[in-house]
Amino acid sequence: MRFIRIVCGLAAGCAALVVNPGLALAQQWKPGKPVELVVGSAPGGSPDVMARLVQSIFQSSGLVASSAVVNKPGGANTVGWAYLNQHAGDAHFIATYSPTLLANRIMGTTQLNYTDFTPLNILAREYVVFGVRPDSPITSLKELSARLKNDPTSVSFAFATARGNHNHVVLGMYLKSIGLDPKVAKAVVYPGGGPALTALLGGHIDVYVASPRSLFPLQKEGRARVLAMSSAQREAGALAELATFREQGSEAVFFTWRGFMGPKGLKLAEIAFWDTVFDKLAQTDEWKQDTEKQFWNAEYLLSAATRKHLDRENEVMKAILADLGLAKQ
Repeated sequence: MRFIRIVCGLAAGCAALVVNPGLALAQQWKPGKPVELVVGSAPGGSPDVMARLVQSIFQSSGLVASSAVVNKPGGANTVGWAYLNQHAGDAHFIATYSPTLLANRIMGTTQLNYTDFTPLNILAREYVVFGVRPDSPITSLKELSARLKNDPTSVSFAFATARGNHNHVVLGMYLKSIGLDPKVAKAVVYPGGGPALTALLGGHIDVYVASPRSLFPLQKEGRARVLAMSSAQREAGALAELATFREQGSEAVFFTWRGFMGPKGLKLAEIAFWDTVFDKLAQTDEWKQDTEKQFWNAEYLLSAATRKHLDRENEVMKAILADLGLAKQ
């Protein structure tokens, strides 16, 4: 009987490994030195906010013993991502990323492709909104569309920080959906969200294309008015009052996704470790509360699902950037 019990115990253990191989692999590797969370932009933007929130949870929860945020701004994130891949095969370096990773390659800004890295996760979705001053003569999306159809260059749009990013993509989708050539829009690109917002409030531009976290609080203060948001349907919670493009007759549905990737050449055990860590992080109250404050949708994907998502998203981005006249690849 003793022999039978031992064999059964071994069989159960083997079955557990088959059912959850990632858990076993994650237990085989953990960081042996401080982890760097690389951000390819300056402090203060959404990628930096996410990285610092993650680092704070690592520290408070003990999920990662030691970590630090390292900002490497420049070249529409390419400086930071090139730095990441200087550490090929080293899972102590992970970096924030977004659709800009795909857009840069498609536009010929860089030769780095998403396949040159190890996607680890997508932690949150962030939608795009159009906002105007509260005293703007543009009182609705319908009014904006009418003005543009009459004269496509009569309205100026501002966004940060580079052409081809998620803000520009939503602008292009909106213009195409109302029958206009996305390339003819009067678009002004600012180096950061702060200068763009100042330009809106100062009356220097007509429409600011940005994240809900940039404009929704100003609407609550009576300093701006949000015309539309790029979600497929109205969001739950605080953002429920924001009408979508779709419900106002414009098919502009898109979100920027934010997460982390590693350098190329990570081993399965290292990927499994990060899967386990980020899965636990996403369940913490601190993460849920802070993502709600940032008006992020906190649905997340781990490594395997993320790789499939990037394959699909790459094809979508190629089509959109071609419409904008920006595709080179």
